Amino acid sequence: MKKRNKIIYWVATLWLSLGMVSTGIVQLLHMKKETDFIIDMGYPMYFLTILGVWKLLGVIAVLVPKFPLIKEWAYAGFFFSMSGAVFSHLALGHTFGETFPPFLLLVLTILSWYFRPEGRRFDEGLAIAKQPG
Repeated sequence: MKKRNKIIYWVATLWLSLGMVSTGIVQLLHMKKETDFIIDMGYPMYFLTILGVWKLLGVIAVLVPKFPLIKEWAYAGFFFSMSGAVFSHLALGHTFGETFPPFLLLVLTILSWYFRPEGRRFDEGLAIAKQPG
């Protein structure tokens, strides 16, 4: 892997992790601004807890070495969560400033996934070859 790609991967992954941890904690704490926002969006309150827990677990999965299949699931979860947040903001006519944070996390998710090192990738062909039978 080229040095440039490693730098892109780690910068994107660390910023993604910081963003997911900070928003996950805010969601788990049910801070007033976040609860008002989730209610305005039409989602139930328990959705904050689900998002917060899964974001924290996803960060652990992405940062811990090995377990490439779990990393794929974490990246998929980040992608669905952040693309859903972006579309929710757009559907409600929110400003660019309100839509930008989840959009940035979406871009960081894609960059981190795309530039991840070989040891952090899930090789589907290898997984199929290792199956018994």
